[in-house]
Amino acid sequence: MCGLCGFTGEVINRDQILRQMAQSITHRGPDAEGYYTDEQIAMGFRRLSIIDLETGSQPLTNEDGSLVLTFNGEIYNYKQLRGELLQAGHRFATESDSEVLLHGFEQWGEELLPRLRSMFAFAIWNKKDRTLFLARDPFGIKPLYYTRLPDGRLLYASEIKCLLLHPDFEKRFRPEALDRYLSFQYSFPRETFFQDVYCLQPGHYLWYRNGDVAETRYWEAVFDPQQDMTLDEAVDRIDAAFTDSVEAHRIADVEVGCFLSGGVDSSFVASYFGGQKAFTVGFDNGLHYNETQYAAELAEQLHIDHYKKLITKEEYWDAVPKVQYALDQPLADPACVALYFVSQLAAQHVKVVLSGEGADELFGGYRIYNEPFSLAGYQKLPRGLRRLLARLAQALPFRFKGKSFLVRGSKTLEERFIGNAYMFDKREKARLLKDIPATDPAEQTAAWYTRCSGMDDVTRMQYLDINCWMVGDILLKADRMSMAHSLELRVPFLDKEVFAVAARVPAKHRIGGGTTKYAMRLAAQRHLPKQSTERPKLGFPVPVRVWLRQQDCYDKVKEAFLSPAAEQFFHTGELMRFLDEHFAGKADNSRKIWTVYAFLVWYRLYFSET
Repeated sequence: MCGLCGFTGEVINRDQILRQMAQSITHRGPDAEGYYTDEQIAMGFRRLSIIDLETGSQPLTNEDGSLVLTFNGEIYNYKQLRGELLQAGHRFATESDSEVLLHGFEQWGEELLPRLRSMFAFAIWNKKDRTLFLARDPFGIKPLYYTRLPDGRLLYASEIKCLLLHPDFEKRFRPEALDRYLSFQYSFPRETFFQDVYCLQPGHYLWYRNGDVAETRYWEAVFDPQQDMTLDEAVDRIDAAFTDSVEAHRIADVEVGCFLSGGVDSSFVASYFGGQKAFTVGFDNGLHYNETQYAAELAEQLHIDHYKKLITKEEYWDAVPKVQYALDQPLADPACVALYFVSQLAAQHVKVVLSGEGADELFGGYRIYNEPFSLAGYQKLPRGLRRLLARLAQALPFRFKGKSFLVRGSKTLEERFIGNAYMFDKREKARLLKDIPATDPAEQTAAWYTRCSGMDDVTRMQYLDINCWMVGDILLKADRMSMAHSLELRVPFLDKEVFAVAARVPAKHRIGGGTTKYAMRLAAQRHLPKQSTERPKLGFPVPVRVWLRQQDCYDKVKEAFLSPAAEQFFHTGELMRFLDEHFAGKADNSRKIWTVYAFLVWYRLYFSET
């Protein structure tokens, strides 16, 4: 894995600035650095050597030197593409997948992108016509950000912290991002927390020509369920596609390991790693928060060399600022810190790991995906009646079994599901925020729902999560936490051939009899003990709820909630109400508390301390 950065136009001390920018992402590529400059552009690169260790350095040029490439990622079908390009007359100077990308662009232009089986973010400068081409992989596994300076110059980088080092870029906080974040727990793409900084969206490329920027979408995760597909056919296709993907994702000139938790996704990946290394972390807060023993037992059955670590409360809280800095933007997913530590553990032994991200979004793994089936009967009642029952239920001052069912059953899918995390609704945000208008999060998701109208509700939920939750949360933390330790993380579920199969599996096989990822679990059962494939999804349980009822953690969060930054953005009395209610055991406000706390830690690092 690598990191790239660059900018167009002139600036005083250009070479020094370029090197400072590249050095700020040394963690993405500690093995080597490289630079290219001419009168129009400056391009920087940091390399983590994985394929062609001796001659795969960058920036890389084609035969006549007219194209210059910097590339972050891996091309898993590069040998096949290399053969096609050799037949077309291209000459290669290295054995790297990077050079295949360069010659492929020379041969096919933008049409190269659909041919790639890969994860990537790359930049190609054309010295002849002075154009810059940026592209990002279909699912957004690898990051790429850009901004425009007032005079039209372009800055781009793998991480936002790079952009902040350019002297002509004015760092400004974007208040609207806080409103979105409080609902989603992540920065809703394409915008960021930094004014005028954007993430290039998954499946998009960008042309920079004559000072103008134009983005184009070249791929979209479109589901096309084959309703007559039998369950056996679905299982066979998933098994074959995933086996092929894992083999492709293991291509490297260095040792490859895997993450192993208690879930079926990572276990399925690990089933291919007999005789190799797997890594697990847990917490010293009881069995609910510690699956290392289960992982160790599975590793023994699979004959895997297993490494594990228990994270203490003190280690976790001490790491929070490091994690928020590495993320570039606030992310309130408590599992970020756990991923930070398992990446740290793995990096002591290997350079590359495979992980299970994407299985839930592609194959229907989240428990919430059951909801369309559980509500189906109730939603046959007239909508007006359901609305009335919901209002009556909400008016009652106490909780009772079925209250949430009545409330959620009165809503459309667009109203009740904004993704896998829903922290604060519009009314809560209005009470909490100072001087920032509170919006309905459904306003942000409406465009995505429109794009998949006509599909069944489960598929629409998956589509939304693939384009929002997975990009803003799952893949962001996977990239940043692994790269913080110079570890390449690969995700074989997020492969275009695997998606081609997932897209055809009907909802009845994704959610079968209330079981999530039903067909995928049956495919995994061919490689794993049955008990491994039947374990319910837990996510990555972190004992934040428990810790926030302990005095030392309460005091730490209270200090943040009464800080100047908190006073600037929030009604701190409302913040303390959430915290005190939780501390007293009157309510479980842990996720909402953590959402605000993570933001305040991040804001202090990026704005209050500069």
